[in-house]
Amino acid sequence: MKFFIINSFRAMVYIAYLAIIAAGALYGVIQQGTLAAAYGLTGDMARVAEIAGFTIAGWIVASIICGLIVAVLDIRDDINDRLPDARRDS
Repeated sequence: MKFFIINSFRAMVYIAYLAIIAAGALYGVIQQGTLAAAYGLTGDMARVAEIAGFTIAGWIVASIICGLIVAVLDIRDDINDRLPDARRDS
């Protein structure tokens, strides 16, 4: 059972990682180059730059969020591993 739980958390992080990156890319597509136009880019180059920028931003945000999820789950796991020892020693 522990194997299934650990792998389900791992799958959750992988899915969340890809979903956040895809959401960033999709947001770049939805913007249609309006943000990049503010920096002087026009036409298709503005759309490509904006999609690439939001995809990279999504990758950075996904790395931070999924890293925090893994860190919190690891801390929780360490606490749960030590909890029986604390009960036994008291």
